Amino acid sequence: MTFAATILTLYPEMFPGPLGVSLAGRALAEGKWTCDPVQIRDFATDRHRSVDDTPAGGGAGMVMRADILARAVDHALEARPDSPLLAMTPRGAPLTQARVRQLAAGPGVTILCGRFEGIDERLFEARPIEPVSIGDYILSGGEMGALVLLDACIRLLPGVMGAPDSGDEESFESGLLEYPHYTRPAEWEGRTIPEVLRSGDHARIEAWRNAMAETDTRLRRPDLWERHEGARAQSPSGARRQKKER
Repeated sequence: MTFAATILTLYPEMFPGPLGVSLAGRALAEGKWTCDPVQIRDFATDRHRSVDDTPAGGGAGMVMRADILARAVDHALEARPDSPLLAMTPRGAPLTQARVRQLAAGPGVTILCGRFEGIDERLFEARPIEPVSIGDYILSGGEMGALVLLDACIRLLPGVMGAPDSGDEESFESGLLEYPHYTRPAEWEGRTIPEVLRSGDHARIEAWRNAMAETDTRLRRPDLWERHEGARAQSPSGARRQKKER
């Protein structure tokens, strides 16, 4: 099954962009995924092909109009009714590796890229759109976020990475950051590869990697560590384990 990516954007020339090279580019050439950027201005009705207007209530900037975006969205939904419709916006839910895996397992995605001050909120009320954010910062538009989301999905498609389990131990797959990596030379600027990684003892190596993943996550991403600890504290039935009274 080919993963179909439809991108609703004011800048279709940005696609496939960096996704046209490396693993994603090879997968695109091999037909493992398709890239269909759609110009939102094609759905405007005036001779200037306007897609935005001043914000209701006043304020700086411009807002993308719901009526024009709705025509673009309806066009995409009619063409690919089975693909989830996402909108890249800082007001969306944070993108997670779990959600990426769900999307990559499906037929594809349709992504609406916001610009200016944002999108008229009525569009989200009227259409089945999932708002998604790639982080707590502001970009010039949703296109860069769409590229990030697509790259995360494409690398998980069958046959894109070398071995089927290539991504199983990467950061966020287990709820932790990935353990640190080393390679040759064995010594560099007075720094050596940890002895355990040169021991050949696979059980010790796995234990070391697990311990380092937990340590790095606890120190670098306490938010992830807290969620990980919360998940480990759940019993199979979903109830939290109660600490034994002494």
